[in-house]
Amino acid sequence: MEMIAIGAMSPLTGFLGRADYHAVLDGMHLGCAYGEVIWPLPIVLPADPAQAKSLRDGQEVALQAPDGARLGLLTVEDVYARDLRRESQAIYGTTDPAHPRVAATLAEPPVAVGGTVQVFRLPPPAFATYHLTPRETRARFEALGWETVAGFQTRNPVHRAHEYIQKCALEIVDGLLLHPLVGQTKSDDLPAAIRIRSYEVLFEHYYPHDRVLLAVFPAAMRYAGPREAVFHAICRKNYGCTHFIVGRDHAGVGAFYGPCDAQRLVCKHAREIGITPLAFDNAFYCTRCGSMATAKTCPHPETDRVSLSGTTVRVMLRGGETPPPEFTRPEVARLLADAVGEV
Repeated sequence: MEMIAIGAMSPLTGFLGRADYHAVLDGMHLGCAYGEVIWPLPIVLPADPAQAKSLRDGQEVALQAPDGARLGLLTVEDVYARDLRRESQAIYGTTDPAHPRVAATLAEPPVAVGGTVQVFRLPPPAFATYHLTPRETRARFEALGWETVAGFQTRNPVHRAHEYIQKCALEIVDGLLLHPLVGQTKSDDLPAAIRIRSYEVLFEHYYPHDRVLLAVFPAAMRYAGPREAVFHAICRKNYGCTHFIVGRDHAGVGAFYGPCDAQRLVCKHAREIGITPLAFDNAFYCTRCGSMATAKTCPHPETDRVSLSGTTVRVMLRGGETPPPEFTRPEVARLLADAVGEV
C-alpha cells in the first residue's frame, strides 16, 4: 500500500484485478485497466475467502495496520481466485517450496481483492532520515543539477565489488542513487539497521558527497530474479533514475536463475521501461592486478581473485572472522563483525 501511495509503483493506483493479474502472469504486462504497460509482478491483496464472499463491487473497505489503525480505503472492483502454483511458476520460474517466496506464496489465501486505494496516512517510516518518496528524490536530483542518475538496488551491505561497479557508473552519469531495500527479506539476511549503518560508513569515507544520494526503498524482497530486476528498474525510473545498474543474478536466490538471466530480461525491455541498463559482470579483487576488476578486464586465473559470496561472508561474521580488506572496506568489516556479534 505504501509503495502504491507514494508513486513508487506507478502506474498502479491499487491492487490488481483479475484481468491485470492474468495479463501480468501470462505476458508481463498490465491488461485492460492500465493499457498495454510492462509490469512484471502481480501486486495483489490476498483476502480470507470467507471475508471476500461478503464483498461487492463498488464497496469501500478499510485497510488497516496489524495494530488496527486505519490507513486507507480500498474501493472493491474485483474479487477473484488466484492459482498459486501457476503464479509461482510464472513469477519465480518454479513451484519448489525451497524457494523462499514460493513457500510464502503457496501459503497465502487463494483469493484476492482488486481495486483502487485511497490512503489517509502511512505508518511511521523506518529510517526516516533516508525515507524519500519518488517526488522527493526527483526534486533532490533537480536541485543537485543531475540530469542522468544511476540507481543501485541492494539488500546486502555494500562491498568492494558493489563499490567498484557503482563508481564505474559514476564515470558516465551525473549522480548515483544508492537505494537499499529495507522491506522484508529472508531470515538469514543481515538486519536492515546493520545494512544501513554500513552504507553510512561507506558513504562517509569513500564516496563524493555531492554525487551520491543515499535513500531507502521500502519494498519487500521477492527473490524473483529476472522479473524482479524489471520491477526494480521500473521503480527506480519512478524515483527519477535514467540508468539502472543490473548485476549478475540480480534478485536471485540459490541456483534458481542463470547468472545473466536478469540482465538479459532488463536489456530486452529497456526501451519499454524507459531506462538505460548498466549490466556489469561479477567484480572481484585480483591480487596480481592489485585492483578491482572483472573477467572482462582481468586476464588472471580464479586462484588470483578474491570473491566471496554473501552466504560465505555471513558464515565468517557469525564465526567471529572479519572479511578481508580485498572484499570490503575495513571500517565496514569492523562494523559488520561487531554488529553480527551482537545479533
